[in-house]
Amino acid sequence: MWTSGRMSNAKSWLGLGMSLYFWGLMDLTTTVLSGNSTPQGELETLLSDKPQSHQRTKRSWVWNQFFVLEEYTGTDPLYVGKLHSDMDRGDGSIKYILSGEGAGIVFTIDDTTGDIHAIQRLDREERAQYTLRAQALDRRTGRPMEPESEFIIKIQDINDNEPKFLDGPYVATVPEMSPVGTSVIQVTATDADDPTYGNSARVVYSILQGQPYFSVDSKTGVIRTALMNMDREAKEYYEVIIQAKDMGGQLGGLAGTTTVNITLSDVNDNPPRFPQKHYQMSVLESAPISSTVGRVFAKDLDEGINAEMKYTIVDGDGADAFDINTDPNFQVGIITVKKPLSFESKKSYTLKVEGANPHLEMRFLNLGPFQDTTTVHISVEDVDEPPVFEPGFYFVEVPEDVAIGTTIQIISAKDPDVTNNSIRYSIDRSSDPGRFFYVDITTGALMTARPLDREEFSWHNITVLAMEMNNPSQVGSVSVTIKVLDVNDNAPEFPRFYEAFVCENAKAGQLIQTVSAVDQDDPHNGQHFYYSLAPEAANNPNFTVRDNQDNTARILTRRSGFRQQEQSVFYLPILIADSGQPVLSSTGTLTIQVCSCDDEGHVMSCSPEAYMLPVSLSRGALIAILACIFVLLVLVLLILSLRQELQQPYIIDHEENIHENIVRYDDEGGGEEDTEAFDIAAMWNPREAQAGAAPKMRQDMLPEIESLSRYVPQTCAVNSTVHSYVLAKLYEADMDLWAPPFDSLQTSVFEGDGSVAGSLSSLQSATSDSEQSFDFLTDWGPRFRKLAELYGASEGPAPLW
Repeated sequence: MWTSGRMSNAKSWLGLGMSLYFWGLMDLTTTVLSGNSTPQGELETLLSDKPQSHQRTKRSWVWNQFFVLEEYTGTDPLYVGKLHSDMDRGDGSIKYILSGEGAGIVFTIDDTTGDIHAIQRLDREERAQYTLRAQALDRRTGRPMEPESEFIIKIQDINDNEPKFLDGPYVATVPEMSPVGTSVIQVTATDADDPTYGNSARVVYSILQGQPYFSVDSKTGVIRTALMNMDREAKEYYEVIIQAKDMGGQLGGLAGTTTVNITLSDVNDNPPRFPQKHYQMSVLESAPISSTVGRVFAKDLDEGINAEMKYTIVDGDGADAFDINTDPNFQVGIITVKKPLSFESKKSYTLKVEGANPHLEMRFLNLGPFQDTTTVHISVEDVDEPPVFEPGFYFVEVPEDVAIGTTIQIISAKDPDVTNNSIRYSIDRSSDPGRFFYVDITTGALMTARPLDREEFSWHNITVLAMEMNNPSQVGSVSVTIKVLDVNDNAPEFPRFYEAFVCENAKAGQLIQTVSAVDQDDPHNGQHFYYSLAPEAANNPNFTVRDNQDNTARILTRRSGFRQQEQSVFYLPILIADSGQPVLSSTGTLTIQVCSCDDEGHVMSCSPEAYMLPVSLSRGALIAILACIFVLLVLVLLILSLRQELQQPYIIDHEENIHENIVRYDDEGGGEEDTEAFDIAAMWNPREAQAGAAPKMRQDMLPEIESLSRYVPQTCAVNSTVHSYVLAKLYEADMDLWAPPFDSLQTSVFEGDGSVAGSLSSLQSATSDSEQSFDFLTDWGPRFRKLAELYGASEGPAPLW
């Protein structure tokens, strides 16, 4: 029979003895109830005072469990218990063997006595129990003396682990101004000791740091606010230290701590306030719309959404001239220009600006008001502004037959500044590349500089510039849209070449062609054309014209019996007239061939070759003869032109007349062509040029600029303005293919009229038909004596110029 027991020694603890007694009693009861033997050690301990006759003698062993304290720190092996068989007589014949968990490593057994010892430190938190098996063998034969039995060694807990906060340190947030007792966060500490044994794992919480602001529930670990009206703006961050102590907080218990970082979140408990009650700003009158004038700022101690600001203009005389917007990043009010400013109209403005919180909390309204106002004074500074056109856009309608130099519109601009400087006008040439218009530099009169043609350009969009005379950098501009009105200046004409045929067997009144016309003009009432035979063909006996009254006409035969032998082709002139004012007409020719046709009117042949050419002369021969005649004619014309050039004399000597010539220089280079001289005849008096005979021309070269007298009548030039005359001359120079480049000298022949002295020009005086007397030079005094001698004393023929 197996028995087990624990020997008492000086190293055993009182608590261990009590535990063994308790567990031994329970094991004894269990053994009795099950009919199995109770370990001998426990029976000796529990029933030592009872007679031996009460012990059961059944040879069997049943092991329950041993108990041993953890964390034994002694130097000797820790005694656990004893195994004993009833068959052991103490002579060493029985050998005890221990196997199972930890056998030989953690636990050892004396194979003779059966004593079990722990040879390693035991930790209940690492392993709470071990399951082992015991066996008793005959030492001599090795035969089992007892059946193998299993038992458990339990590690009994001691308070060797302090509470730990596994989730610490903690971070928590609570709104500022929260009521007392507001829950902030719950902390939890765990103790690795056995919660079912004693108070080793019973934890109690307390606060070591953070009072009087916060408190902690000793059982649950819930942290709450303990002080009212905690203000984030005064103190925002708190570091709270919480302690957890086991053994129910009694003396000798182990403790652990954690840190809780608590932040007060913001609430809208601070109203905004302007640090300045008056702002002084300035802005240029030329500042564009939406440009920034200045910034105002209402300070709010809150943050985030509670510090958001909305700025508005609530009063002042500048509410219509300025606007204010809120910068969402910096919560400042940005004052901007709302409409154009004028120093001359108003020099200063006053604004009353309000800054308010758009997000309010009802429980803090008693701390308000949550808005504030400030006054902003804005001064408008004067700048030199460009001229301003009134109106800001011009629309002009002008007929296309308007004369060159006609004023079609007066463009007006003024200096908006107080100084009111003088204005000079010009045209932006990029808007008028064809140079159709000219503007008077001082009056702003817009005039035509070239003939207008609606059929070429029906609209002109030009830009007129106005520049301050004292400050050329100040330039204003205005758009002028010119609509060219149509006049009846284009005659109707055939849209294409018309060619018809008539059969030899045609009858009178037969339709041979329908014609139509086109007109580039665009009258208001639409086009309407009239067709008739030209006057020279009014009595044409062969064909007639019938107007269809729908802008088309029919060509009909007047007779029958046409013959190719008599006449193979007819040319019928047709007069086409429009309905404009004045009526314009043109003559178009219809070519009609006489053809041979079958009975159904289908053309068979329209060639008169068989009737017109001799039998011996073919078509190829005729073409060869005509080609030879053409080549000979070209050679004769070429020889005549070469002879005329070789025989053409030069009547002016360059060396003798160099002082009479104006030499130009062309930057583009061109060899000897750059030194071609002007025709001096271009500077003649206009009245002499108009007198009848054409002015004498240089024969060594073609004139580059001819006199304008031929195109502009003197009476017109006298009665019109100088502008009109110059514009007409410029147009003539632009249209002249022989005109010099723009960097050469342009001559003018407009000398005016009405002077009693007549023309003072002496040009071409040597080429006049009558001799001129210079005797009057002697009456002009000694200063003109040399000149009188040169002209009065000279003999012989007059020099050529």
